[in-house]
Amino acid sequence: MNNELELKLQAWLDGQLPVHEADAVARLIEKDADARALLTELKHTRAALAGFEDGIKVPESREFYWSKIARQIEREQARPASPPEKVSWVHHFRRLLIPAGAIAALLLVGMLATRQAASPEVPYELSELIADSDAFTFTDEQNGTTLIWFSYSPENEFAN
Repeated sequence: MNNELELKLQAWLDGQLPVHEADAVARLIEKDADARALLTELKHTRAALAGFEDGIKVPESREFYWSKIARQIEREQARPASPPEKVSWVHHFRRLLIPAGAIAALLLVGMLATRQAASPEVPYELSELIADSDAFTFTDEQNGTTLIWFSYSPENEFAN
């Protein structure tokens, strides 16, 4: 069923159709089951909504009521825009401080990450003195100790 036919059924139910169209719709209702079902639903809807309209009364006439609404809309559209609110310097400072703090935190994390990647912490260091191949040093940074080993043979002049 198309929209035009549905609207004609609604108009027929409301008694708004001319006589010749009303007769055609009445014949259609007798033949078409979908039209009868729609008409039944429209009647039920009308009956359900009928009780709600009685409680709503507008104190003025319909024309005056809607003209008041139209005047209010025109007044609001004609009203100049209000000036922007004054915003304190604290608000602007906060707006700058939050992104600056975030950038500083990211830079700090980046610097710490590159520092650790460039120089991995080794808890100790073992090195050999090139000038004297019989001496070794051991440095433990955590405990703050440095040990030196001398491995001279007894025949060496330094051993005596």
